[in-house]
Amino acid sequence: MRIFTAQINPTVGDLDGNTEKILKAIRRAKKAKADVVLFPELTICGYPPEDLLFSPLFVQTMHDKLLLIQKETEGLFVVVGLVRKNPLEKEKALYNSAAILCDGKLLGYKDKTLLPTYDIFDERRYFEPGEDQKVFEYKGKRIGILICEDMWQHGGGVLFTNYIRDPVLEIKDQNPDLLLNLSASPYYFAKRDFREYVFAPCAKTLGCPIIWCNQVGANDSLVFDGFSLYMDKNGKLLQSAKGFEEDDMITDLEKEICSTSFPYDPLGDLYHTLILGIRDYFSKQGFKKAIIGSSGGVDSAAVICLAVAALGKENVLTVAMPSQYSSESSITDAKQLAVNLGVEMITIPVDEPFQEFKNLLKPFFEGKKEDVTEENIQARVRGIILMALSNKFGYIVLSTGNKSEMALGYSTLYGDMCGGLGVINDVKKTLLYDLCRWINEFREGPIPENIITKAPSAELRPDQKDLDSLPEYGIVDTVLEEYVENCLSIEKIHEKHGIEKALVQDLVHRIHLAEYKRRQASPGIRVSKRSFSKGRIFPIVQRWN
Repeated sequence: MRIFTAQINPTVGDLDGNTEKILKAIRRAKKAKADVVLFPELTICGYPPEDLLFSPLFVQTMHDKLLLIQKETEGLFVVVGLVRKNPLEKEKALYNSAAILCDGKLLGYKDKTLLPTYDIFDERRYFEPGEDQKVFEYKGKRIGILICEDMWQHGGGVLFTNYIRDPVLEIKDQNPDLLLNLSASPYYFAKRDFREYVFAPCAKTLGCPIIWCNQVGANDSLVFDGFSLYMDKNGKLLQSAKGFEEDDMITDLEKEICSTSFPYDPLGDLYHTLILGIRDYFSKQGFKKAIIGSSGGVDSAAVICLAVAALGKENVLTVAMPSQYSSESSITDAKQLAVNLGVEMITIPVDEPFQEFKNLLKPFFEGKKEDVTEENIQARVRGIILMALSNKFGYIVLSTGNKSEMALGYSTLYGDMCGGLGVINDVKKTLLYDLCRWINEFREGPIPENIITKAPSAELRPDQKDLDSLPEYGIVDTVLEEYVENCLSIEKIHEKHGIEKALVQDLVHRIHLAEYKRRQASPGIRVSKRSFSKGRIFPIVQRWN
């Protein structure tokens, strides 16, 4: 039996475009003489459709598209994901389903049993849990079908809840010869090897091979990295689709394949994730050109490199906006970066408009010393310039704040936070330095070494350094990871890392104080287990910490 795993990149809500991708994949499967075609979770509508599901017309149109797909399945066993109406009067009106099509007929549905409602997921808002596990017979084989989360509980991959059911154990009684899994599993840093850890126990329990089809592509903040896989009954990884792009993985169950490992580079995966996040955010909305403020610092340098890789140098404009506080090295580094990447850079000094604002406000600030107010005015002048160019020429502003800064509010609302997409706002500062070194090693060294080695500074006052306002980024990022991503208490962080308790408490307090800023930030690309832009929901007004 030959299985055609169609790892496609759907766009949420594009029912026409997604259906066309499905039909083209089916045609390719026929040419490849496949017997079975497997698609990702919610193939027809894309994942996650969110509140589009409250539109009855949206759901009905999905059913209409399924009928078109059904007609093209002669000679094939096809498993495709969609939303369907719940025929029973229960709590929720919809199921997250897989439709099983064969020889132009609908054999039935498999409804997702375990519905994640934690972190970035909110499936119980829309769906009723499926009751039964389904096995379908085709060409002498018993084919079991599960959807994404249905496998994670058994393999120990569910971290935020404890389901009372285990679909893997439930389907085991039906003795499947093959298990197919439709999935929309989003990327986070170093997740790929974790999936192998989760899926291997499922294969061993069932005593049959597993083929897992994952969505690829970016939808808003979420990036789906692909890497669909084939695992034998002993939990050995035999085959993997490509990452970060559409791919057809053809598996011949009768052909012996030696088990192997698929080494990967976590920093390389992070690089490709951010590129895919930018590229799909632009292409799926019809955007083409990006504009980025270039400060000569590591944050803007990383974003410019990523934008060039995602969009092409001809579609990236960088803007240097020096002030009286900008160091000569930063101006030089920004110019050299533009030359190295072959991108256009324009220079618009901000001293004159900054002084005009100071003159305008002078009568009202009489007797007050200059402080963060004047620093923020400079950042907001720069934001006005970028947004003006964006409006006039149709550029999308890419903001350059990193996760460490976003966590502590070390950023200016309506200034450096403005933009259409926050490229690195889920990348901690220490990880960003590692990423920049990776870019220089594997992408022909475009970032001037001085950008990476010099002390970070906002350059909004004389001789300013980030360390004037923040602890070392190594400490900030440790507290950030343990508190936000791993949910450890202040006391546990203090005990585990030996960081002064008062300092941990202060950093946690600052994380909560900055919630109102982050709520107004541009959407960002999620690359961690818990990002500020998607999945972490905290009140602005609260007194817990």
